[in-house]
Amino acid sequence: MPELAVSREKISFLVEKAREFDVKDLPVDEESGSNPADDAEVDVLQDDGRDSVATEMASFMRALNEDEQIDLVALMWLGRGDGTIDEWENLRTQAAERRNGYRNPRWETVRYLLGEPLLGDFLAEGLDKFGISWVDEAPTP
Repeated sequence: MPELAVSREKISFLVEKAREFDVKDLPVDEESGSNPADDAEVDVLQDDGRDSVATEMASFMRALNEDEQIDLVALMWLGRGDGTIDEWENLRTQAAERRNGYRNPRWETVRYLLGEPLLGDFLAEGLDKFGISWVDEAPTP
């Protein structure tokens, strides 16, 4: 079984944040006159382009080293079904080639990942193909 350069904990953090980001919707009525108490604070689920979750994810991913970023892309592809666990090294090689083709690899890799719909689901599925759960499992009594 191949090994990941990025830890399960880091991937789990990104899965949680990506899923939090994915549930947001575009704003529908900017001038509704409503307040958070009246609308059950649903405005927090609207995407206005200044998303703190996306900013947090971007900062987190930019801080990863090159190998970790490459593994995130390959893991996302694995979870998306672009290859199998047996093709991991090939997926990883393709991810490295893609990253090396960027003018600013650190930033453009992050932009690529953030632009992927269902990123959290794909990362979780990729981890599952490694036989790793993205959630901390509580011990059973």
